[in-house]
Amino acid sequence: MESWVHTVVEAIHSSRSQGVIYLAGGASQALGWLLSVPGASGTVLEVVVPYSRASMVQLLGKMPLQFTSKQAAEDMALAAYNRALKLSGPGLQVMGVGFTGSLASSRLKHGHHRFYVSTWTHNCLRTSHVTLSKGLRSREEEDKVSSYFLLKAIADSCRVSATIQPDIQEPEIPEESVKQFDEDQELQQVINGQVCMKVYHFAGPVQKNFNRKVILPGSFNPLHDGHLSLLEVASSMCDDGLPFFEISAINADKPPLSIAEIKRRVEQFRKAGKNVIISNQPYFYKKAELFPGSAFIIGADTAARLVNPKYYGGDYNRMLDILLECKNTGTTFLVGGRKIEGVFKTLEDLDIPEELRDMFISIPEGKFRMDISSTEIRKSQEL
Repeated sequence: MESWVHTVVEAIHSSRSQGVIYLAGGASQALGWLLSVPGASGTVLEVVVPYSRASMVQLLGKMPLQFTSKQAAEDMALAAYNRALKLSGPGLQVMGVGFTGSLASSRLKHGHHRFYVSTWTHNCLRTSHVTLSKGLRSREEEDKVSSYFLLKAIADSCRVSATIQPDIQEPEIPEESVKQFDEDQELQQVINGQVCMKVYHFAGPVQKNFNRKVILPGSFNPLHDGHLSLLEVASSMCDDGLPFFEISAINADKPPLSIAEIKRRVEQFRKAGKNVIISNQPYFYKKAELFPGSAFIIGADTAARLVNPKYYGGDYNRMLDILLECKNTGTTFLVGGRKIEGVFKTLEDLDIPEELRDMFISIPEGKFRMDISSTEIRKSQEL
């Protein structure tokens, strides 16, 4: 490894960025560089090499029109970005990286030797395309050139200054494209299901590493002191978790929230200095897939619905299977007392199946009780 490569990799590992890399057909040496320098486990969340056609189709969920193309690389970067959002540590910058190449091989290729590398972050999609001079290099040499470009793309996403020395000829100058996303476009990607979430870090820089998220889901229309107090109390019970509020842009039985409405609600968290996530999953078993290992804060009324077979087509075993899958991801539920049909009830008043009891943790009434609701506040504001 050249000294400048080592220096760039060290800077990447120090950038507090994490990513998933999907690559096929080249740039394999870049993986060795990234993984051989200390600190790689804090940067590289996952690497997948979908080399076969079937593997690529399974990864993307569709058959690419052309496997070595700009569109394929960008689709890979998007899939990697969504995967990274689910796997990344709380409070860290996230990127998805896609690479696809057609380099020199043991058989003669009639087409160009070329590669595409794409990176997707919350507000930017960058793609580079290089067509190599055919017959100028061996496969190993072409792989090294593509590895330089992959490393440079990752460094740029991590905001690390990197001047690569790829030894390319004049006709091989890369073609580059950059697409910036504004906030409205980011939110539309979530509503459309293209991107699984958008994270707003309003609580300031994270000073330590957290193992998981502590999430209070809701509509927050409006956000009130009860919500703020509940998240604070629950977070004190999970000192290894970074607290977040979460709003699903998609509702189970209502139209999706508009971009304007999402931004109006997000503004409440900006003013309060609290982190909030906009997702597109209204159901808890889907939230558990989206935020594996997280602790969700819910009321006793929600907990009662979660274990009620009525909401699973009347099938007790289906309810059990779905919640056991959540349990297997490390999901837990912190349950605060709520009024149910006019009576204040806590977790201890609910009939939780024995197989699920260790998933549910009671927030003592002595630590938190507030009977105010967003619905009541809205009604009072309308008077």
